[in-house]
Amino acid sequence: MLDRALLRYFLAVVDHGSFTRAAAACRVTQPTLSAGIARLEALLGEPVLTRTSRRVELTAAGSRLVGAARRIEAEFARAEGGGVASAPARLIRIGIVSTLPAALVGAAVARAVAAAPDERLEVVEGRDRELAAALDRGRIDAMIGPDNGGTRLFEEGYGVAMAAAHPLAGEPAVAAERIAGEPMIVRRHCEALSEVSRHFTSRGVRPFMAARTTNDDRALALVAAGLAVTVMPDCFAQPGVALVPLEGFARRRVIGLATVADSARRVADSAAVAALAAGLREQAP
Repeated sequence: MLDRALLRYFLAVVDHGSFTRAAAACRVTQPTLSAGIARLEALLGEPVLTRTSRRVELTAAGSRLVGAARRIEAEFARAEGGGVASAPARLIRIGIVSTLPAALVGAAVARAVAAAPDERLEVVEGRDRELAAALDRGRIDAMIGPDNGGTRLFEEGYGVAMAAAHPLAGEPAVAAERIAGEPMIVRRHCEALSEVSRHFTSRGVRPFMAARTTNDDRALALVAAGLAVTVMPDCFAQPGVALVPLEGFARRRVIGLATVADSARRVADSAAVAALAAGLREQAP
């Protein structure tokens, strides 16, 4: 018979990515946690985790176990909380790439919360590669991000974000050479950063960098203030900021909802995920 503690140890390793951090989260020693995982694997008759010197990964059996373990833990939590007044039984963990606007994400999440009061939605933010790794390891059930091969939500291009009062704000497109003298903001987390850099340097444009940030709200505030311009996806258009197409820059990104085989089954009938996806489709540019 499986002990609840063994499943908690297993889920802690999945969520924290290491035995050391998982042991700390469970408030046990690492040898105790390791022994618990070993006992779990002995009871199941196959390994659930692959340990390397750098990271811990799920085996095929581990990937199958994650969903069941989360459901069992949720049922325990419901029973301990008295059933009716306890937390929703179904937990959906969804990763959302950090290069989507807060307003767009917030509106879509609000729609998901309203559509599925019996589901608990956990939002995990990160870069596309980080979220893809978390999805593969079973730490999230689905991810929304660019060019991930999942269900297509919307497609968009990139433009030069500038203050609405900028002299070029009304142009149909702007060439890199025309903004050669403009200070620029570097969005360090941008998926297209290397291509943007090559686009400007290939045209002999090496602007002064007025700011470097991984916070798009900060970047937009600085653009609206007239400090500098930057290159952003079209979905970041907002009052006070003009997004003008960058001439000759053809890159586009497709925002998709991705799952893996096991997680696809867990979220297939999720009203929250369906509403979140629909909200993003309808509000995107």
